[in-house]
Amino acid sequence: MSEVYAARRERLRERCAGVGSAAALVSRPANVRYLAGAAPHGAVLLLGRTEDVLVCARPPGEEPGAERPDGDLRTYVLESPGGDPAVAGAGQAATQGAETLAVEEHHLTVARHHALASVAPSLRLTDLARGVEQLRLVKDEEEISCLRIAAEIADQALGELLESILVGRTERHLALELERRLVDHGADGPAFATSVATGPNSGRGGHRPTDRRVEEGDFLSVCLGACYRGYRSEIGRTFVIGTSPADWQIELYDLVFAAQRAGREALAPGAAYRDVDRAARHVLDAAGYADGLAPLTGHGVGLEIDEDPQLAPAAMGKLDACVPVTVEPGVHLPGRGGVRIDDTLVVRCEADGGPELLTITTKELLAL
Repeated sequence: MSEVYAARRERLRERCAGVGSAAALVSRPANVRYLAGAAPHGAVLLLGRTEDVLVCARPPGEEPGAERPDGDLRTYVLESPGGDPAVAGAGQAATQGAETLAVEEHHLTVARHHALASVAPSLRLTDLARGVEQLRLVKDEEEISCLRIAAEIADQALGELLESILVGRTERHLALELERRLVDHGADGPAFATSVATGPNSGRGGHRPTDRRVEEGDFLSVCLGACYRGYRSEIGRTFVIGTSPADWQIELYDLVFAAQRAGREALAPGAAYRDVDRAARHVLDAAGYADGLAPLTGHGVGLEIDEDPQLAPAAMGKLDACVPVTVEPGVHLPGRGGVRIDDTLVVRCEADGGPELLTITTKELLAL
C-alpha cells in the first residue's frame, strides 16, 4: 500500500503547486489517514518541500488496535508532551525552506492558525481548502473493497437481529446488541451511532434510541453501519412487528420504496447531484409529503460517514464513477411513525452494470 499513499500525496502536491504552494500541512484526521495510512491521535502530515513527515504527539501504534502508518513515510514524534504537532509541522516546513504553506483552514481553529503563524513568521499561510476531500471523492478498488466488507458486516448483524425475539425489548437494548454484533463479525466498530426506532419514533432520521419497548403492530426502523479498516457503510430498513401490516403501513412503505428506487436508478456518472435528489423527492412530493422531508436524499461515504457529495436540492456538481453514496428517503408521520429505507451504493457506468448495491438485506416489508 505504500505506493498507493505515495501516489495520493503526489496528487495533492500537484494540486498545491497549481496554487503556488510547495508545502502543505494536513490536520483533519480523515485526510491524514487517507494520505498516510493511519491517523494517530492529534497527528498532522507535512507535505514538505524536500520530505514528507508525519508529526505525532506520541509514537504511532501505541493506542490499542491502532494501525501503523505508511512505512515509507518518516515519522517525527514530539520530544515534550503537550506540544502541538501542527505547530511543529509548520516549523519543519520553514526548516525545509518553504516560503508558502497551505493549511486546512476549515479544520484549524483561529488560535491554532495564529500559533502556526507565530512559530514560522517567514511562512505565508494559504488555504488548502477542501483539496484532500476532493481527492477522496472517487474511490479506488481497494477502498471499495473495504466498503463492500463493511456493508457485508452490517448486513450480517441486521440479519441476525431479525431472527431474534423483538417484542418487549427496548430501542436502546436493540441498538447495543447490533453494535456488539458488528464487532463480532469483524468491524472496527459502528460507523456511527446505531439508530433503532419503534412505533411513533419510527422513520425519524437520526433518532436516538430510547427505553420505549417494541410492541405488536409497530413499525421498527433501524439504521446502522460498520467501520472496516476505516471505511464506513450505512444501511436502513423498516419492518412491522408481530402481525400483518395495516393498510396505511403498506401504502406508506410502498411509497418510500418507490422513492428510494427512483433515487437508486438515477445514480450514473454525469448525473447531477440535485437530479438524484429530485428523482427520489418527486415521488414523495407528488404523494403530498413535501413538508417535513429530510434536507437531502443521500451523501457520500468513505473514511467518514457523511462526506461529499451531498445529494440535495441545491447541491452543485455531477457524479463520477466509483463514488460511493447513500440513498435514504424517508417519511415520518407525527404520532404514528414512518418508514426509512437506506442503501450504500457505488456509482458505476451502464457498461459495468449500473449502480453497485453494497447493502443487500431485503427491502421487502417483513412482519417479524
